[in-house]
Amino acid sequence: MPLKQLSFKKQLAYAAGMMGWSIMTNLIIVMMLYFYLPPNHSGLVPLVPQLLVFGAFNILSLITASGRLLDAAYDPFIASVSDASKNPKGRRFPVMKWAILPAIIFCGLVFHPLVKGESLTNVWWLVFVLAGFFVSVTTYIIPYNALLAELTHTPEEKVKLSSLQQVGFVLGMIIGALCNNFADLIQTVFHVTERFEALQYTIWGLSAFSGLVMVLPILLIKEREYVASKPTHTPLWPALKNTFRNSNFKYYLISDFVYYTALSLMSSGLLYFVTVLLGLPDSDGGMFMGLMVVLSLIFYPFINYGSKRFGKKALVLIAFGILSLIFVTIFFLGKLPFQPANQMYILVVFASFPLAALGILPNAILADIAQKEAQETGENHEGMYFAIKYLFVKLGQTLGITIFAMLTIYGKDPGHDYGLRLSGVVGFALCVLALLFFTRFKEKA
Repeated sequence: MPLKQLSFKKQLAYAAGMMGWSIMTNLIIVMMLYFYLPPNHSGLVPLVPQLLVFGAFNILSLITASGRLLDAAYDPFIASVSDASKNPKGRRFPVMKWAILPAIIFCGLVFHPLVKGESLTNVWWLVFVLAGFFVSVTTYIIPYNALLAELTHTPEEKVKLSSLQQVGFVLGMIIGALCNNFADLIQTVFHVTERFEALQYTIWGLSAFSGLVMVLPILLIKEREYVASKPTHTPLWPALKNTFRNSNFKYYLISDFVYYTALSLMSSGLLYFVTVLLGLPDSDGGMFMGLMVVLSLIFYPFINYGSKRFGKKALVLIAFGILSLIFVTIFFLGKLPFQPANQMYILVVFASFPLAALGILPNAILADIAQKEAQETGENHEGMYFAIKYLFVKLGQTLGITIFAMLTIYGKDPGHDYGLRLSGVVGFALCVLALLFFTRFKEKA
């Protein structure tokens, strides 16, 4: 029986899964530091002490990093389990469905500290719930992304489905960034007086909504009707080593890792840039994030056309170049000869193209790499490729949050903001590094 082609309705269902886990991961990236180490005028109280370890690392940066240690071993494991699955309903969805409820619970618990004040108890609590969240969401993400290579059969189809994926991802970014706006609404409508509680209600609601949309691809797509891949027979470690022998994949991986470090640095600092450097209300952070995402959607047709006309590599290099200049601008926020809101609008407009290009193209490029190996070897290791990619994505996100948390030592409050400005310098260096590595990537003509 010939395989069915994914209809547009089912492509949207697949993209909905991306929006679901994007909301939860962006809640962690955007809100966690702000929630646990808020600036002085935020209406929140610090929940972990600003202790220094080895004179450079504050304790929250170490907490964030520790939550990913288990992830480092778990990503390839869950990829191997998914790749080797002989489940008659498919290799991916039967694994993904078990991840949704735990991800919802642990995401909510991240914002439920045991002590409402500075305490080391909150430190150990965060270590536990972050590890639970990362493991849960990884169990969904790795098989989910492996399906991109399996549900599409041409480079054009991959770029199209990756574009819809990215729409889901950026919608998740918007919803996650609007957390403070939803909290404002809860305080107004339900007369919740404490900002702390309003944020907790908001995050539980957003987590539950995320879980509902993560179910959609599992309910609406019958994997075996669209995918013909066979279980792999290569054990975990040989499969891992074979993947790393692909030199093109190495250059791709390093650039992607550095990009997500820089992006996480920007996302973690967003609310600080808006409130501390520009003196605007925290609810404006969601508005600016939403505007940036909407503007990025305008570039999607160009990205699809340009990738065919000029190649994916050229667009990625241009995006890295523009992003490096945006980080330079962050260093000068609040000191430019424009109104504070206009400074942010300039940043948002110029960030929209890199957000579009670096959101769509890397997944499509990786799907090409994985499919090429499958054609050459007869083994379907899509799960392993995406597991390694998302392991490095998460390590990059963790490094970005860790660097930003470390930089807050040098100032995160009005009048004492040098640490926030330093994040612009670090982000610039990271983007230049990513650009240089990706110049070594060899794109198939």
